[in-house]
Amino acid sequence: MQDLWQLQEEALSRFASLDSAHALEEAKARYLGKSGAITERLKALGAMPPEARKQAGALINQAKSAIEGALEQRRTELARIQQERELAATALDVTLPGRTSGQGGLHPVTRTLERIESIFHGMGFTVAEGPEIESDAYNFSALNIPSDHPARAMHDTFYLAPGYVLRTHTSPVQVRYLETHALPVRIIAPGRVFRCDSDVTHTPMFHQVEGLWVAEEGLSLAVLKGLLSEFMRRFFERDELATRFRPSFFPFTEPSAEMDIGCVICGGAGCRVCSHTGWLEVLGCGMVQPKVLAPLGIDTERYTGLAFGLGVERLAMIRHGVDDLRTFYENDLRFLHRFA
Repeated sequence: MQDLWQLQEEALSRFASLDSAHALEEAKARYLGKSGAITERLKALGAMPPEARKQAGALINQAKSAIEGALEQRRTELARIQQERELAATALDVTLPGRTSGQGGLHPVTRTLERIESIFHGMGFTVAEGPEIESDAYNFSALNIPSDHPARAMHDTFYLAPGYVLRTHTSPVQVRYLETHALPVRIIAPGRVFRCDSDVTHTPMFHQVEGLWVAEEGLSLAVLKGLLSEFMRRFFERDELATRFRPSFFPFTEPSAEMDIGCVICGGAGCRVCSHTGWLEVLGCGMVQPKVLAPLGIDTERYTGLAFGLGVERLAMIRHGVDDLRTFYENDLRFLHRFA
């Protein structure tokens, strides 16, 4: 049975050299398959004499068991090697910090708007809102801007159905509020407004906060200046912030003024942001024009009002040193992450 021993050694050596499960199963068929070398020897036992068959059968079964044992051992080794390869390919460092879902942040314009509302709320103002699609009557006529008034050119806007526009300011909210609320009133009207402008300091859509205070007594330009100066000091967190008022014109206020603050970038010394003047224009304001109050049934001999309007993006640009208003709406995450 020398050839049987050699066959066994050949099978064990061949199994040990194979590195894939597929090749191992092909080698198994060569020795243990239906036509394999061990199977053929078992079939030949029937032609042997009883004594020789018994001895030969024992040796063949011994060789078969050794081959099957080597086969199973190699199967286990190949499975382990394959598992190690897969683990190495998908290795995970369990000491790394866990992955969490990304968290968004408020847009800088939203943050600025909330800051403005919070400061005015602390000054006794409440928030009022109105429609963004506004009638010509509320957007212009009720604010002393008739159809032939030259101020309409400054408010060129997006016209919709006849008699309706995308509002150019939130001042119509003030008129709507006065129609439905008893005096005195002290409100701010934040919201989106629309004008046909687009450059480094203008966009077709922007945010505005209009303010209105109507009372029976005690209101004057001095009160208006004190109110807005205090707001700017709180907004920019500068107790010594310089302010000044310049005469201006708005159809719905009389007298009217533009408000400037000392440049918060250069401290008034003069820089590119303030065009080397040391001042930054921040808002328009004035005493409410009696022609706006009288049609609402308000006794203009008894009540007076003050009003103001500021651009939210304008204040955000100054506060955060942004030199192009359009940057707020380009959705550049590198820019927005500065405020997250």
